Amino acid sequence: MRNKRTFLIIVTAILAVYYLLCAVYLNKLGYYNEEALFFIEKAKIVFGGVGNRLKVMGLTSPILPFYGILAFTSISYDLAPLLASSFGMAGLFYLISSSIVNKERNAYFFIVLLTFVFHPGILYAACAGKSIYMVLIFFYLFFYNILKFYRSNTTFHVSIASICLVTLIFCDYRFIWLSIFFIPLVLSITINSLNLSEQESIFRLFLSFNNPSLRRKLINKTFALYIIIFILPIVCILFYKLLNLTHAEDMNYFIESPYATWSIITDKLNYDLAATAVNYKLPDASLMVSAKILIFCPLILVAIFLFKENTYQILTLLTPFAFIEFIRIKYDKIFVTFEYYLLFLVLAFLCILIKAPSVRYTRTLTIIFGVLALSQLYSGYYYLKNSQVIDEKNFYSALFERKLNLKQADNQDIASYINSLPAGAEVLMDDAIAYPIAAFVNAQDFKKLVLPYQDNYLQTVEAPDKYADYILVATRQNIVFTYSQLSDKYPAILKSINSGISLVNVYETNDWVLYRIR
Repeated sequence: MRNKRTFLIIVTAILAVYYLLCAVYLNKLGYYNEEALFFIEKAKIVFGGVGNRLKVMGLTSPILPFYGILAFTSISYDLAPLLASSFGMAGLFYLISSSIVNKERNAYFFIVLLTFVFHPGILYAACAGKSIYMVLIFFYLFFYNILKFYRSNTTFHVSIASICLVTLIFCDYRFIWLSIFFIPLVLSITINSLNLSEQESIFRLFLSFNNPSLRRKLINKTFALYIIIFILPIVCILFYKLLNLTHAEDMNYFIESPYATWSIITDKLNYDLAATAVNYKLPDASLMVSAKILIFCPLILVAIFLFKENTYQILTLLTPFAFIEFIRIKYDKIFVTFEYYLLFLVLAFLCILIKAPSVRYTRTLTIIFGVLALSQLYSGYYYLKNSQVIDEKNFYSALFERKLNLKQADNQDIASYINSLPAGAEVLMDDAIAYPIAAFVNAQDFKKLVLPYQDNYLQTVEAPDKYADYILVATRQNIVFTYSQLSDKYPAILKSINSGISLVNVYETNDWVLYRIR
């Protein structure tokens, strides 16, 4: 057993290095993820910024993946997101594979390893520097503890599941809607946990309500489960919203401000570009997302089949489908990203590995498991290649077609010029859209930047000649220029207010103009 455990640790370490090398290779080809750049900039503010950084430290969202990146900044700011996602996905592989090693299921182990090495969705989660790795880990742990509770009927696992749900919400706030679908499910879980001879849920419910003692027990147990599962998420979210209200005067600052989260502008941009494309595709219709999930991850059908004896357990496995459909309706102008499809891949592995040892025809199941896992590799490549999300298509082009990505070239050019400015120079910029430039600026030159988190930012915008030496302005060619305070209209407005100010164009790219103030 010790040798197998050592072997698993070695394989996990090799996998982490493999992911990291792929991620660095992608950076060499010019691929950079928006979320990773956003977190790099915020990390530089925390450790190298000037002024009050508490707001950035506490209100950057999603907050837990941000803290995960901060842990690696001592090694390198640029590599921090890549290290976090590489090690995170390798850690998820270890979590899944450790249960296989314990049960000596070698065929399952190699199928899981094959998936983690070649599946494009897994590679995207591990190499892009996004927070998907943390979402998948805590999604796995949440359902692992829920399923454990079904087997042991001990509330310890429910308590751990509640903690995992809180963590999941702080990795991606949209998972707060997952809790909605567990509200009716708790009653079904409680009914089936009662010690009754009747097997059918509807008859168990009938018996419980017609017996005063059982009715009291049912109500008490249901209420207790509601408290255990939902009180911690409710309290944590309430306190975090109060923190936002205190420091930003807006309870939803962390999900609505482009200074707090990278996705606000990126999601709008994805939808706008897709809507104006020649081959525009409408967002998926109702139930089409679930159908695509079944094609993307047919293993989830095997997982549901293995739990066919228990209705409430099948309902548990169906809650993510309801969650995804709700997300599609709630955020109708946002495409369902690859991250949400990967949830079902992880859930399928969890269910099969929990249930497979108790199935009689294990050889047949292993063959089915292997065939469907191979089919998922193809469907994963197809979905990523034809994705409507810009970043996912760029990732596919860089990793599998080895195409140079020049999307960040202008940002890198401007950052290089700022790095070359003399010490003490101050550059006014709006990092709502200019955060990639701030991320590319060297750590030792970061104090040259005057950014919105600083107390003197607004007065600098009003009178830049008194507080700054340079102004970075977005041109009309910049596809996100309308989201910035410092757009191409800013110089004209500034001159109309102060006719004595002189702005000299010292450096220009397609997306940016850097003016020197005289």
